[in-house]
Amino acid sequence: MTQASRAAPRLRLGTRNSPLAMAQAHETRARLCAAHGWAEEEVELVPVLASGDKVLDRPLSEIGGKALWTKELDQWLGEGRIDLSVHSAKDVETIRPPQFHFPAFLPRADRRDCLVGASSIAAIPQGAVVGTSAPRRAAQLLNLRPDCTVVTFRGNVATRLKKLTEGEADVTFLAAAGLERLEQSEVGAPLGSDEWIPAAAQGVIAIECRSDDAATTALLAAIDHAPTRAELEAERALLAELGGTCHSPVAVLCELAQGTLTMRAALFSPDGAERIEGSASFAPGDHAPVRALAADLLSRATPGIAPHFRAAG
Repeated sequence: MTQASRAAPRLRLGTRNSPLAMAQAHETRARLCAAHGWAEEEVELVPVLASGDKVLDRPLSEIGGKALWTKELDQWLGEGRIDLSVHSAKDVETIRPPQFHFPAFLPRADRRDCLVGASSIAAIPQGAVVGTSAPRRAAQLLNLRPDCTVVTFRGNVATRLKKLTEGEADVTFLAAAGLERLEQSEVGAPLGSDEWIPAAAQGVIAIECRSDDAATTALLAAIDHAPTRAELEAERALLAELGGTCHSPVAVLCELAQGTLTMRAALFSPDGAERIEGSASFAPGDHAPVRALAADLLSRATPGIAPHFRAAG
């Protein structure tokens, strides 16, 4: 063990104990240890059973929303039982408690959704049953394929694949990044962004600590990925301006290329019958165009869409 690793503080990294969450925690630990020259033992993984993993027979929006993914980790972090926590960024509420902040986002993985059970949206059998608990996926699917029927489908990747095999649905959706991190990239057909817009923050691992913990904040800054942060902060700014919740069918794609962010967003009615879309290009950190895009979308929101969003403030 090097002198640097002996001198480094021992960090306790809190994580949900699902296979995907644990894979993300292992990646976070590996990056931290590589950045600081630590032995693996310097970062202890602390698994937590999240409320969202306990109830799997109802949509998340009916039992407490995205907070069910962060509730236990927030409590442990606030109490000082862990020093940092790792999250799938798309599962974190848009407005977080002020005592926490995100010093690091890891490099974004594949942001696409994968369709499991058919090779494309067009190839889904007529009248198929589609399993998903995500309002965005359900509405976007019904917008493209109103002949389909959507049923609630929750659980980790293995659980959902098992349900599909058992015939509870004909097709379902899984995040390409999650499949990649579980070394199951061969599963499903990735959906191109020209046809299918992903969720805000999809493919990003977010690392959180207490806002007043300067030491941990400084350690985490070493693994922060600036391009990912620019995309993610813009996407979360849009969600905040739209006033969306876990019930809100909203899809967002923000990509950084040659110093410019390009954002495309679509709002849907839950039944998919109504859709509005807009786009904007802007410099990283300049969220005025994001606010303008949100205002434009809200001003054009149809009667089926408007009740699921609210103007900021």
